[in-house]
Amino acid sequence: MNKPIKKIVIAGGGTAGWMSAALLTKVLKQRVDIELVESEEIGIIGVGEATIPPIQTFNSVLGVDEAEFLRETKATIKMAIRFDNWKQQGHSYYHTFGAPGATIGFSAFQHHWLRARQQGLNTTIWDYDLNYLCCEAGVFGKFDGKDPMYQMPYAYHFDSALYGRYLRKRSEQAGVVRTEGKIRAAHLNPDTGFVQSLLMEDGREIHGDLFVDCSGMRGLLIQGALHTGYEDWNHWLPCDRALAVPSERFEKTLPYTRSIAHKAGWQWRIPLTHRNGNGLVYSSQYLSDDEATNTLLNNLDSAALADPKPIKFRTGRTLQQWNKNVIAVGLSSGFLEPLESTSIHLIQSAVVRLLKNFPNRGISQAQVDEYNRESKLEYETVRDFIILHYHANERDDSDFWRNLRTMDIPDRLAHKLALFRETGTLFNDHGDIFLDSSWLQVMLGQGIMPRDYHPSADILDAAQLQSMLARIAAAKRQPLTQLPTHDAFLQHYTGVVSAGVHRG
Repeated sequence: MNKPIKKIVIAGGGTAGWMSAALLTKVLKQRVDIELVESEEIGIIGVGEATIPPIQTFNSVLGVDEAEFLRETKATIKMAIRFDNWKQQGHSYYHTFGAPGATIGFSAFQHHWLRARQQGLNTTIWDYDLNYLCCEAGVFGKFDGKDPMYQMPYAYHFDSALYGRYLRKRSEQAGVVRTEGKIRAAHLNPDTGFVQSLLMEDGREIHGDLFVDCSGMRGLLIQGALHTGYEDWNHWLPCDRALAVPSERFEKTLPYTRSIAHKAGWQWRIPLTHRNGNGLVYSSQYLSDDEATNTLLNNLDSAALADPKPIKFRTGRTLQQWNKNVIAVGLSSGFLEPLESTSIHLIQSAVVRLLKNFPNRGISQAQVDEYNRESKLEYETVRDFIILHYHANERDDSDFWRNLRTMDIPDRLAHKLALFRETGTLFNDHGDIFLDSSWLQVMLGQGIMPRDYHPSADILDAAQLQSMLARIAAAKRQPLTQLPTHDAFLQHYTGVVSAGVHRG
């Protein structure tokens, strides 16, 4: 199809649809028309979202004022995820957005820490992590300086429905046309097989040159019309259901997400300024729906505000996330459970990837192939990171955890684990959204301790090493007494005093 792209049609709203509309119109406003088709009658899955730091870049490109965004979406700050009961019951660790310690010479910080531990030092890697220390203290603030010692990367927790509405308002103001109605089918060009138009239930026909499928798990265009196919990853990630329920918020809003492992899955808690978002991800092979409901409701930290909402899913990815003139964005492109808060980011990266490969003068197969290559790699690296949490466990209380510990894992992940176990070495795969510091924290948190460290860590003698680590630990703790509590920061920054506060 060498026809110039003059009109983009987005099928579906929600977070995926309106993120797509907002960014596409921001970058392409002078070149293409954008129409989004959605129905108020079709609900969305999201009840609350946790994100990772690149969401700041997305909002910044859109020109979003951070304080306004926090107010409009009932958002809080997220500096980390705390994992409870994942390695073994009663054990906790953090995966923060920070980088523990500081790079010293040629070798990464963990090698110096590993050497010091062999000499008897009794500290954790998180004792050198400012994000972790702030999470434990419940404080947050912004630093003006560029000193890497005091960099504190963060993301947000927000109400995804409110975020979609916020972006809708901005997008419509920027010229995006919103069409209300249900899509009945897609009309394909008989010669090319490309989607030519959307046929609405009321008889209308909406034409376009490029179609973005944001129809959720239905995959109305990418699967329903084009029958693209799906790669199932259930053999690695057996959880296939979730329950979601809001609950009363706490008096103290913690600046991190909680992930609490249970007998056959895990529970999330996402703190917002008006409520908490909660849910249970589980495997129906190991846990009945009734057992899952009881597990979730009996482990809430505050009173439920609604009945749990059931969600069924199939972990995996659409085989071609760009097929003909359809690009799948959001849940239509695949599903990875929200263990590491990647859902919003995968929407963001898909739209950025489309812009990078935008077919201005017509769709070329080279662009399609590159988009699909990058999408596949990104999904696989996120998949491997999630598998790591499940596979490297020491729990012996259920078949669910025992089977995950002994299962075969993807070759790339097996190599990464073997290298770290032997030498403490980490490498960053192209396309991996998680940096070495993320892999380091989860590997150590799940109980993987390297047998050796890099010889470059021997550059200091024992006394110098101990002194250096002590100085770094002290420097990381230095700001704690100067930072406001998380709630005090939010109130000062947004001007909003949270109401309806309940003690957790």
